[in-house]
Amino acid sequence: MLRNLTFSDRFISHLDNALKTLTPGAVNAKAQRPGLDEISDLSEDMRNHIAGLMRINHTGEVCAQALYQGQSLTAKLPDIREKMDLAAEEELDHLAWCEARLKELNARTSLLNPLFYGLSYGMGAAAGLAGDKWSLGFVAATEDQVSMHLEDHLHQIQEQDPRSSLIIEQMLEDEARHAQSALDAGGTVFPSAVKSFMTAISQVMTKTTYRI
Repeated sequence: MLRNLTFSDRFISHLDNALKTLTPGAVNAKAQRPGLDEISDLSEDMRNHIAGLMRINHTGEVCAQALYQGQSLTAKLPDIREKMDLAAEEELDHLAWCEARLKELNARTSLLNPLFYGLSYGMGAAAGLAGDKWSLGFVAATEDQVSMHLEDHLHQIQEQDPRSSLIIEQMLEDEARHAQSALDAGGTVFPSAVKSFMTAISQVMTKTTYRI
């Protein structure tokens, strides 16, 4: 818990989180990865395609870590900071699962992760400065964006790769819960125009990290 830590202490803690998030192999999942008992027999083309999708998902989790950490840094109420930190910790499992699946597919994580982490951290901090209701609303809107990407990826994979699809299904469940928790805690529902803008930004991320 970070209730009694100073702003400087929290910032140093967030630097540690950034290094852990961006260093391959530094994050270990606490929960067992879904789909470990499944067998996937993929063609080279499908393997490459799924690797691109899982790279997008991994970068999405990198961004989620940065957003939560940025919001935690500037959140005004201690209990809101703790909610941000708890959500970030829970989503570390997603980060580790995606990275492990990428290794199985003989693929790497995105080279653009440091850039997206920095941008997302700044956006999260700005949301926190705007007020806790807006910060929580931003969490909910972001999780909705992530869920849309996951649903699309799940549709593309279907039954061809259960080792990946079961990971995505669990991530979808967790993202929906985080979004609802943010709204239940008093988050503001963002207008459709803002959500459309967020969708446009997320599309830039997905198109670049699919290959890079």
